[in-house]
This record gives sequence, C-alpha cells and structure tokens, in this order.
Amino acid sequence: MEHSAIDRAAEILMRSELAAIPTETVYGLAGNALDENAVAKIFAVKNRPFFDPLIVHAGSKEAFEPYISEWPEAATLLAERFWPGPLTLLLPRTSLISDLVTSGMERVAVRVPNHRLTLELLSRLSFPLAAPSANPFGYISPTRPEHVAAQLGDKISFILDGGPCTVGIESTIVGFPDGVPTIYRLGGLSVESIEEVVGKVEILQNPNRSPGAMAGHYAPTKKLLLGDVADMLKSYPNAATLSFKNEYPSPYLRVLSPSGDLTEAAANFFRFMRELDATPAELILAETLPEKGLGRAINDRLRRARS
Repeated sequence: MEHSAIDRAAEILMRSELAAIPTETVYGLAGNALDENAVAKIFAVKNRPFFDPLIVHAGSKEAFEPYISEWPEAATLLAERFWPGPLTLLLPRTSLISDLVTSGMERVAVRVPNHRLTLELLSRLSFPLAAPSANPFGYISPTRPEHVAAQLGDKISFILDGGPCTVGIESTIVGFPDGVPTIYRLGGLSVESIEEVVGKVEILQNPNRSPGAMAGHYAPTKKLLLGDVADMLKSYPNAATLSFKNEYPSPYLRVLSPSGDLTEAAANFFRFMRELDATPAELILAETLPEKGLGRAINDRLRRARS
C-alpha cells in the first residue's frame, strides 16, 4: 500500500504537479525544484508572496552537490551530524537553482528530511523538491494529513499520508555569513545541539528573507494574546487557552505537556493551536515556555502568531 502511494506521488511530481509530503517537522507542499512551472504552482496554491523563498529537499548531502557552490566546514559538520533531520542549511547556490526558488537571493535553503516515506520518494526522483509547509500562507502549519486536506482540499493532486509528524515544528535554519554559524529561524533542532558541533552561534532577531521568518507566520485566525494566562483569564474568562504544563479554569484548554517536556510540547503545538482556533472562543490566550531547547522555537512561533 505504501509503495503504491509513493509511486503515485512520484508520478504526480514528475508531471510538474504538486503533492503534499510528510516530514518529521510538518507536512510540505512539494513540487519539482528545478521546474519553474511547478515552483510557481506552489506559490499560487499557498498564496505565498514571491519574496518569501522556499526550502529545497533531497535524500542526502551528496544529492545536493550539483546545486551548492560552496560548503563551509561548519555546514559539512552539521549536515553529517543532523541529516536526515530538522536542520536547514542556507548555502551558496549554483545556476541550476532558479531565482524563483530563492526569491533572487544567491543562497538556497536545503535539507534532508527524516521521514522514511519521503526519503523513499526522493530516492525515486531525479530532482530535488521545493516544499514549504502545506498550508495557506501565514496560517498554522499542518502536522497531520487531515490538516492538509482541510486547508488545501482539491488545490493539490495528492497527499502522501505519513501519519502525524514526530517533531511537529519547522526546521531550524542555519546560515554562515562571513563564516559565522548563524541561526535565521529557530526550529526543531535546538540551539544547544548545534553549538555542541560548531561552537557558539549567532541568532538573528530579524532575519532578512529567510524561509518562514516573516512576522505573522504560523498565525491562527483568532487574535492571540501572550502573557500571564492566569491574569488574562480574569479579563477574558471565556477565552481559549494554550498552556505549557499548568491547568487553568478555561472552557477551551490545551496543555502542551503536563510533565513539562519540551519535545512533547513541540509535537503538540501546531495541532493544539489549530484545535483552539476552531473553538467558539473569540480569542486565544497563551504563555511562553522556558527559553531553552525547543522552548525557544515554540516561543518564536507564539510571538509571530501574536503579531
């Protein structure tokens, strides 16, 4: 059954059509990264502005060799340690990658996803896949196939069902301006893990034209307030509430991790945001998590959702 689904996804992608694919982070809306018609369809289906670049996926570091003109030593070390995995590297591109994919930038964002179905799919293709999250631009990212179906419906040809995403939050993006390892987007690989390999890193607070780095990304349709939940509930007792580990007297409460586990919280984050957005409540109250590990990435998404 899985093989026939992968065969169908490969056939669709080879026809320059789009398919949703599973990764360990979120579901991606995939098209042939070397075909500008397919790439343009991605922007159209997502209603994504052309100045927001895409991430390109392949099955191995070696598969990226024709598309990358230079590999800094730190990039090679990170790729060897964390690929396949929730790490995206921002590297100088060759002319095989078009301006449409990179929004005119001379660097392209690349990663090897850690999902067995998508790795099998990539092994059957002669081209890499451009694959931003499979949701309308700016909205909550999908972590289950039913999320993709609900948001994009008949706008795409096929959804490769790989079950729930295990990490549940987008990849961490690392670039190397002037040779310095720099985080452009916090994500599913912690800062601490990266620093174990390459030493101290810079974290950009306002990255310029990095995939998924715009204010307003990951936003629900309801207004979101971020702060002291117990205090905010005094003014908004009927609000939907997103908690890290505490119970609150809210009619629509989701607790990311009762045990206070940041990995579990990340895996639940987008699903719970989506569920709270579907409640009758007029707004969502949320609190920040500890500013460490995956807590940093979740806080980043909460601040963007608030904006």
